[in-house]
Formats: sequence, structure tokens, C-alpha cells
Amino acid sequence: MSGDSDCTRTSPSAGSPSDSELLPDRPKYVCSLSPDLVTKAREELQEKPEWRLRDVQALRDMVCKDYPSLGTCLDDAFLLRFLRARKFDYDRALQLLVNYHTCRRTWPEVFNNLKPSAVKPVLESGFVTVLPHRDPEGRHVVCIRPDRWTPSHYPITENIRAIYLTLEKLIQAEETQVNGIVILADYKGVSLSKASHFGPFVAKKVIGILQDGFPIRIKAVNIINEPRIFKGIFAIIKPFLKEKIANRFFLHGCDLNSLHQNIPPVILPEEYGGTAGKLDISAWNELLLASEEDFLHDLSQLVLPCDSSPHEMLVSGDADEKQCDDSLRGMKPQLYYCY
Repeated sequence: MSGDSDCTRTSPSAGSPSDSELLPDRPKYVCSLSPDLVTKAREELQEKPEWRLRDVQALRDMVCKDYPSLGTCLDDAFLLRFLRARKFDYDRALQLLVNYHTCRRTWPEVFNNLKPSAVKPVLESGFVTVLPHRDPEGRHVVCIRPDRWTPSHYPITENIRAIYLTLEKLIQAEETQVNGIVILADYKGVSLSKASHFGPFVAKKVIGILQDGFPIRIKAVNIINEPRIFKGIFAIIKPFLKEKIANRFFLHGCDLNSLHQNIPPVILPEEYGGTAGKLDISAWNELLLASEEDFLHDLSQLVLPCDSSPHEMLVSGDADEKQCDDSLRGMKPQLYYCY
């Protein structure tokens, strides 16, 4: 993302210079959607091309009025992500934008020094990648393989950082903003000791980001090769899921035919019964690592509100962590039982 974050220069009053005069360096938005996607955005997201920039300006004005110290990017293209993710409902888009920044500022283990080179070991392990071909609905498929992670090498938060950067890269494309994404999670070989790292505190944080703190549409989550222990993992996750998202989880077990009903074999690698060749993680890794400068620029745009210190913002998070740790102790017998 890019652009000026000074709200005092973005909402001109009567008689003041125009926005373009005040901010001549703000990138001009140019729609890159195909005619078919413009139609899809109109029908599914309530996006009207003739009102698009008016809607963006309305959201920008709300940010400047209600959250003048948010420290957010105010470019048209950036704000448009949040409007599309909430079907152009101004209030919900504003709340999503605020949540986006709150998440980034209240989980320093994940968001400090967030750049592709910092998670290179995770990328090279193959823990997360993006399949080279989109599905018939035009959606990217994000492939997550927890068995590629060795807990003794780095904490689980490094995996979350890699997933977050992957989503940030994907959402830059307007096509993805409209079509959304699909997740394919392969739980082959996930043991009890590995599952124990994903307790209620981490689950609540991750689900909170994906549901309410990031402008992306997750259209399906396909789980494959899940062991018995996954029943315990899902028991931890489910209380934090909204019904709409919970209904988009599909548990396939070892049944590749079931998976192929949701993701066609033509875009799947051989490892999942597909015809797209061996799973190759190098192309996505190269693309993400080549975006280093973009992510460094993004970090430079984020500033803490002047009336809040990191310590103050983390107090409630600490309380949540203690509460979730208590919940985890209650969950452990269930995990052992499922295992």
C-alpha cells in the first residue's frame, strides 16, 4: 500500500482547494477489472463503477472524521479493498479498516519487521504456497502444509507471518478482491505435540484476523488428510468462527475424489491427485521475495496513534491470552482423547 496518511489534508471543506490540488502525488485509481468482473462486482459486492470513487471518498471522510490518528493509507486502491470486502457498506468497511490496524498493532510477535525476507525459512520449507493456476471461479488456491513445520526451528508465529504476507500479496490484485480465495490445508502427519502449539489464544487471534481484520473473501477451506487429532483442533477453532465461515469448511479426509468436487484436478498438483505436475513452491517464493521493497514501504506508512502507546494497546491482549491459556488447559484432555 502507499499514499499519505495525514487526514488533515484529505477532507477539504467548502472553499478549500480540491483534493487533487492538495495531494497531487496521490496515485490515480485505474480499474483493472475485466468487463465480466465489473459485472460480478456489481452483482455480488454492490459495486457501481459510476459511484466507485464517490464511495471511496465517503470512506476516506469517515476515517478522517472518526479516526484522524489511525495512521492508515488513504489511497483509492487501498480503501477500495475494504469496501469490496464488506460489499460497499461504509460502516462495516470502516470497522474492518480499524480492525486491520488494531490487529497489526496488538500482536508484535507477528507484525514487527513483517517482510518476506524475514520469513524466508518458512517459505523455503513449503509450509505455505499458492498454486500457479486459479480455479474455475477465478480464485487463487492457498496451500498450507503444517507437516512442513518443525517447531524446534521457529515458533508458530513465523508461520502466521508467512501466511499474512501471502494474503497481503494476493489482495493487491483487484481480481482477487472480487473473486476471493480458496484454502487447501493438508494436515498429513500433524501430531499431538505440533497441534498443541495452536491453542485458543493463537486460534482466536488468527480467526479474528481472517474474519474481521483483513480485506479478503475466503470462499472455501478444504481440509485434507486430517488425522483424528483434527477433531480437537477444530473444537478449538469453531467457537471463534462465524456460521457463514464455518459452513465453508470441507473435511475430505483421504478422499481425493471428494476434494476434486471442490477443486478440479486440472489445477491441482500430483500430490493431490491432480494433473498440474509436481507441487512447485519456487515460483511463489520468488514472487513474494521480489516484493520486499513494497512491503518495506507499507511498513513505513503505519504509525502508532499519538494518543496510544504499544503498552496500552497490548493490555487487553494480555488479558485475552490469560483467558485463552485457561481454556487451553481445559481443551488438552479433549486433544489427547481425539489423538
